[in-house]
Amino acid sequence: MSDDGLNLLSGLDYSALQQCMHCGLCLPTCPTYDATLHERSSPRGRIAMMRAIADGDLEASATFAEEMYFCLGCLACQTACPAGVDYAALFENARAEVERQGLLDGAVRNFVRRWILGWLFAKQTRLRAVACLLRTFQRSGLQMLVRRSGLLRLLPFGLGALEPLAPQISPRFTDQLYRRGCGRSSVEGLQQANPPAPRYRVALLAGCVQDVSFAEVNADTICVLQHNGCQVLLPDGQACCGSLHAHNGAVEQARQQARLNIDAFDAENLDAIVVNAGGCGLHCKHYDRLLADDSAYAERAVAWSEKVKDVHEWLADIGLRQPRAAMPPQQVAYHESCHLKHGQRVSAAPREVLQAVPNLELVPLLEADWCCGSAGIYNITQPELSMKLLDRKMAHVRATGATAVATGNTGCAIQLQYGVRRARAAVDVVHPVSLLAAAYRAENQGGTQCSTLA
Repeated sequence: MSDDGLNLLSGLDYSALQQCMHCGLCLPTCPTYDATLHERSSPRGRIAMMRAIADGDLEASATFAEEMYFCLGCLACQTACPAGVDYAALFENARAEVERQGLLDGAVRNFVRRWILGWLFAKQTRLRAVACLLRTFQRSGLQMLVRRSGLLRLLPFGLGALEPLAPQISPRFTDQLYRRGCGRSSVEGLQQANPPAPRYRVALLAGCVQDVSFAEVNADTICVLQHNGCQVLLPDGQACCGSLHAHNGAVEQARQQARLNIDAFDAENLDAIVVNAGGCGLHCKHYDRLLADDSAYAERAVAWSEKVKDVHEWLADIGLRQPRAAMPPQQVAYHESCHLKHGQRVSAAPREVLQAVPNLELVPLLEADWCCGSAGIYNITQPELSMKLLDRKMAHVRATGATAVATGNTGCAIQLQYGVRRARAAVDVVHPVSLLAAAYRAENQGGTQCSTLA
């Protein structure tokens, strides 16, 4: 057995590799296998490669590395698997080994990884500073001018094609909405709207992209929680959850992000740590596994993971209060976040939230749990297949005739928003809690609680 064979995949639990029975039930659920019909692009094919390399029967190569990054990590195979293979752990560890071995190293790739993973998403203050610049670019008219000028076509490495995928930056970030409201003396921040005698004490993970591009969704989440008897805290010092790092092989940076959040949140004195993004929630629920070998944080990570709840899951657990407002009729389709359904196994609760909204008709969406092609940064690293998956998803959305499509994940929302523009469809992309928050706000017309902060 070569040194590469010994070292590559050394972090994997070999028994997990052996669990795969190669039965093939995962094949119809895998978007990459569906697109290529190549065995190596299927979950069982990838696991077979991992095992062969661990056994020393196959040399680690760029081909193996590229296949690991061709995988969406949607985890639909995990739901379909009768043997209970933990594909999420295999997938993340395999990518970590790809990075440790440097199998895809290149000057541009390494620079981008260092800048995005190692610098930009390492601290929330840096992300917000860059977001402020992007917000100025978007709102000043420069964005439209640059698009019309054709300058984007001159950018190297295909960067110009990525600009339309950039999310719109929110007018205010989450902490501004929470503590200071709209900046008008007549409107206070959401912190002042916490119930005087709460049933529960929870903290919200604001997220990274969620914080700067979907702060209004965070505000809606706080509003909904308050209307359901929760005192909502927004801890200072919280950071990106680290899912972006873990899913791209930067495991040590993911651990550091986890430590920052554990330090920021007083998990033991909370009833729940609420997360409203499916991918972030799944990763946060596995801090215990991520920090299992960290003597200073392992116990605290277990306490943290036990408290993490997806917002829909938490509302279902505590008993969602039905809004009493008269709302206009609307038809809404629901797209399932892969990591929310297949990773967290939360599927019924978001529908329960939507069905609680008065006069909302939840219309069936074909292939509701088929990946939209976002998959973290897959729409950047694998744009061809990502756009094919997006077009497939948008065709199903348009076929419903719904005026809105709801989803509970940041990446899905960004991808679907681009899909709406790409298809010139008259469809809004919304978070389920935003629709529920609107119904609660309609009860308080003329009041200040959960008013138009977002």
